[in-house]
Amino acid sequence: LYGLTETYGPAVVNEWHNEWDELEKGPRTAKKARQGVRYAALEGLSVMNPETMIETPADGQTIGEVMFRGNIVMKGYLKNRKATDEAFAGGWFHSGDLGVMHPDGYIQLKDRSKDIIISGGENISSIEVEDALYKHPSVASCGVVARADEKWGEVPVAYVELKPGKVATEAEIIEHCRGLLARFKVPKAVVFADIPKTSTGKIQKFRLREMAKGA
Repeated sequence: LYGLTETYGPAVVNEWHNEWDELEKGPRTAKKARQGVRYAALEGLSVMNPETMIETPADGQTIGEVMFRGNIVMKGYLKNRKATDEAFAGGWFHSGDLGVMHPDGYIQLKDRSKDIIISGGENISSIEVEDALYKHPSVASCGVVARADEKWGEVPVAYVELKPGKVATEAEIIEHCRGLLARFKVPKAVVFADIPKTSTGKIQKFRLREMAKGA
């Protein structure tokens, strides 16, 4: 399920197909990782370039902003016309979430627009890098943010909290990521630290960004 307060809760569901049960574990897990297709009550669900308002190719690769339209989308923000106009630019509600559209019409989230890392003109999903980090057996928690870089503009930096009793080096973590990610997506540095979180356990990316600025 996927939705927002502005869509009155879930608006997208990963509608499962029985034939997917026969897939190997890897492809089956990839299907489960997708957010899915629109609820019947939602008029429109799309992934678009927010500048041009043109739909991105349904290739599962081209990142755009997830947008909603229909009668389960809010009318606007109370007493905030400016925020409402910005959110509904082009006639669609801009979610602020970045994702891709697969050929079968299922969407998959890649990141929040404010968390995307732009390195040498390439978009890097912090979520994709974090997923790779979580595959390391010693990683308990992690967060990936951008750090300013003179050559590339921004580079990904990983903050990692290890599981109790586990050990790992920066070089080991980076080498692990090289086996799972394109070269430009691999963290340029790994910092071992206690990951700042909210009372509900959500990682506070803004604090990690502050830490990266001071590094």
